[in-house]
Formats: sequence, C-alpha cells, structure tokens
Amino acid sequence: MSNRDIQNTVAVFKREFLAYFNSPVLYVIVVIFLLASMGFPFFFSRILDSEDVSLTERFFVWHPWIYTVLAPAVGMRLWSEEHRLGTIELLLTMPVSPWQAILGKFFAASCVWLIGLTLTFPIVWTVCYLGDPDMGPIISGYIASYLYALACLSVTCAVSAITRSQVVCFIVSVAFCMVIALIGDPGVTHTIVSTVPDWAEGVVRFISYFSFMDHFYELTKGIFVFRDVLYFLSVIVVTLFITNQALRAKRA
Repeated sequence: MSNRDIQNTVAVFKREFLAYFNSPVLYVIVVIFLLASMGFPFFFSRILDSEDVSLTERFFVWHPWIYTVLAPAVGMRLWSEEHRLGTIELLLTMPVSPWQAILGKFFAASCVWLIGLTLTFPIVWTVCYLGDPDMGPIISGYIASYLYALACLSVTCAVSAITRSQVVCFIVSVAFCMVIALIGDPGVTHTIVSTVPDWAEGVVRFISYFSFMDHFYELTKGIFVFRDVLYFLSVIVVTLFITNQALRAKRA
C-alpha cells in the first residue's frame, strides 16, 4: 500500500468518523450499549450476589446478543446513506478506490465500538474492587467482544453496499447476525442434535462451527487461540471483499 493509498484511506476515515460525532447515532448507540452491557450483569446475572468475578458468564455472555442488534444500527448508514444522498456516484468517481473507501468507513465505524467497550471500564474496576479476578479471561473477553462486534459490522457493511434502504439493511443484517449466532448457541445445537438422526449430528456440529458464538466463547475462557482470532479476521475480510465486489458492480 502506497502513501497515497494510506492518505486516501485516512481522509475517508476522518470524514466518516466526524460524521458519527455530528449525528446523534454515536451517542444514542453508545448509551444504549453501556446501559445494556452493564445493566444486564447487575439486574439479570446478579453479579454482586456471585463469587464469580471472571466476567465471562455474567458480563461478556450478553455481548453477542447486544451486537446482533446494535452493530447493524451503526453500520447500516455506511453505504445506504451514500445511496440515499446520491453521493455514492461522486465518491466512486473521486480518485479513491473502493477498497480505500471501504477500509476508511469500516475503521471509522470500528472506532464507535472501541469507544463503547472502553467506557465499560467501571465494571472491571468493580470486580477488581470486590475480588481478585484473573485478568487473563477479562483481557481475552474484551478481545473476543471487539472481534464479535467487528464481524457483525462487516456483515452489515456488505448488506449496506447492496441495498439503498437503511431500514432494509438493518433488518436483513440483524437477521443474518441472529442466524449466525443461533446456529452456534449450545442450547440450540443440543436441541437440533437431539431431534435429527445420528448420521446428521456431524453435519449439525459442522455447521455450528461457523457460528460466531462457538469462537466467541472459546476466547472468553482466557485461552487465546489463534484459530478463533483467524476465524473472525477471515469473516471480516470475506464480507469486506463482498462489499468491494458490490461497489465495483455499481461503479461499472
């Protein structure tokens, strides 16, 4: 990547990142994320009544379901907004390649989740104050949580490049993220396995391997497995590649 490519990517990143701050989207979504991610552990998981201070089962366990709804809310404007304002043709005729625009927009949206996760530090401070938690699962849990958010965001980016409507983009993206999460949920997988013939059990477990959940839970246990990180990075690269192909088709 040349210096020119980096400059173009940074220019798109700045434009998109400032756009988030100039709209209520960033503030509303971050506030909802903080209320949900830190409220659920106290009101539903009863974190203060438990001697478990690892955060794995009482804090990070809620994140996939929160991202399933909120990540598409952040990403639905990435390309659908350009379609709605009629600026996508102008953007694609500028001396900016689709990949530079995709990366600049994706990194800007990624920063929204970086800000959101950083602001959850009070819950880490709380468990450190109340007990002596193992920081390994907490650190790996934050990495898993951020990778999960980026995976949902990249799926939304691909959908956004295909449709002109933000509402359609949001609904389709939530549906995609929900299905990808459910096929790897232990309860759902166990229910399906108990109802299908024995020969189909391997097929069900093979499909569940491609769920975000399976790899997310492994990382939150404090065991940093490169295979799981590679899985999330592969999902992001593939979905951004689909985004690139969709934009090139429109450019043609």
